[in-house]
Amino acid sequence: MNKQSIIELVHGTLEGTKVQAEKVVDVIFEGITDTLKKGEDVSIAGFGIFSAKMRAARTARNPRTGESIEVKAMRVPKFRASKSLKDSVKG
Repeated sequence: MNKQSIIELVHGTLEGTKVQAEKVVDVIFEGITDTLKKGEDVSIAGFGIFSAKMRAARTARNPRTGESIEVKAMRVPKFRASKSLKDSVKG
């Protein structure tokens, strides 16, 4: 499933125009992104928690050349699935 199929799903459910469905999906994604940029968590009951965590600086290796490079510390997005989502995927 990609963004376009999510828009199709919303369009089919809301019975509005495709443009309206796309706006709804965009607003949701922008809201999640903006909240993570602020360093806050996004918790969706029954689905999971989106959060932004700091990844420590580290030394990595360029796979092409084998050369060591320094990777600076950065904030990265994380997702932790809820128990109900995990259980429903298990089947």
